[in-house]
Amino acid sequence: MIEKLLALAQKEERIVAGIMSGTSVDGIDAVLLKISGSYTDTKITEIAFNNYPFPEGISERIFKLFDTGKASELCHMNFLLGELFANAVMDLAKKAGVEKIDLVGSHGQTIYHIPEPIDKDYRLRSTLQIGEGAVIAHKTGAVTVTDFRVADVAAGGIGAPLVPYVDFLLYAEPEQTVALQNIGGIGNITVIPKGAQSNDVVAFDTGPGNMIIDFLVKKTTGRNYDSDGAIAAKGEANAKILKHLMTDEYIQKAPPKATGREYYGDAFSEKLYNLCKNAGLSDCDIIATATAFSAESILYSINNFVPHDISKLIVGGGGAYNPTLIGEIKKRLSKLEVITQEEAGKNSDAKEAIAFAILANETIVGNASNMPQVTGASCKKILGKISV
Repeated sequence: MIEKLLALAQKEERIVAGIMSGTSVDGIDAVLLKISGSYTDTKITEIAFNNYPFPEGISERIFKLFDTGKASELCHMNFLLGELFANAVMDLAKKAGVEKIDLVGSHGQTIYHIPEPIDKDYRLRSTLQIGEGAVIAHKTGAVTVTDFRVADVAAGGIGAPLVPYVDFLLYAEPEQTVALQNIGGIGNITVIPKGAQSNDVVAFDTGPGNMIIDFLVKKTTGRNYDSDGAIAAKGEANAKILKHLMTDEYIQKAPPKATGREYYGDAFSEKLYNLCKNAGLSDCDIIATATAFSAESILYSINNFVPHDISKLIVGGGGAYNPTLIGEIKKRLSKLEVITQEEAGKNSDAKEAIAFAILANETIVGNASNMPQVTGASCKKILGKISV
């Protein structure tokens, strides 16, 4: 086993698969990369990307874990997701004509994330991602790196966000400050000052991304999301409710910070729905208000927690495909160049899967890839668990 890892670390070029299943639980993003070098010498070539929707009923079962944590189902789903992740990698490789994958980096499915201690006797943060790496390694025949967040959490960090390390490797510019805003279920921002070193990067979760919007669309229309932002475009955000939302404890909190479904999930969204209904808002106005909240939280985050003048904001994630949300962001950040990943020649869907492929590559060559100034960890750590 040691010989296999050493041989992999010494290869000049590796074929690496990255896997991501996000807080929206809408499927598996899988990417194949050709990676050479490491750290700031990292060079990548994207071979293929695809999204694999979960088989019927799997998303619902995962959502039940969020609510109940039933032990037997959690145990089974850990291995089942490993199987599905492996299947996605093998199918993608087959379609791309790639015979052998060297390495897989899998973020896994976040089941619960506790960035702040909840036990008065044991002041521990904790996090749980599932999707068994041993299953992926066995089925694909590739060295597999999983469970990236726990090393940072063990060192006193909040375990998120981890993608900023990769943002720094791929997007740093010597002459201008670049920011990357991902809008998945949760929004997160990475700010890379011009000419930055890795410890200069600023990053944190800005607040809700699509999570609240998706819940409210499902509740009011039965659809899964606001396609092209069409529903929000027909409504008008309620200024009074939006002002109230911006007093939210998480929005006001200074970094390092991270959040997720545990905070902005169904209970928060249901409370907002009732507040809007009691105020007499139409369904379109409710969706418009939730959309404006996501945009306003990004503005607030930049104005209050980013000590740099940003030149360019690149927006990725599912929210980048919502022109109404993008319009709300551009309206609030009119002095910045705001573009989407696609407009920058990248792929919004593939961004996070690419990130975990690169993080796996860093793990294999022995590079620490958390950012203590971002997560609050006491030291730098080599991330992930290796399955062979």
